[in-house]
Amino acid sequence: MASVRPLLSRVISRGDIVGLEKLNQLGHWQFPGGHLVFGETPLQCAERETLEETGLVVRAGKIVAVTNDIFEESSKHYITLFVVCQRVSEDQEPQV
Repeated sequence: MASVRPLLSRVISRGDIVGLEKLNQLGHWQFPGGHLVFGETPLQCAERETLEETGLVVRAGKIVAVTNDIFEESSKHYITLFVVCQRVSEDQEPQV
């Protein structure tokens, strides 16, 4: 039986810019994200993954959307949580 892995994506608010995206290994644009570390909350994961992938220090707000995606060809099942985050300092710039 395949397991379900929670995946986290973030929406980072900056004025009228509502998201930060990256190109994934398949050549598709997506929000930065990653898997929860054992014992970590979704909001902690959003803050950690944002720092790791963009260099931005953010404060996670709330979960705003959830998707349930099954990829039968690769036997993967992802539940993705979208979290709104606010930059701690407006002077920060992403390090992509």
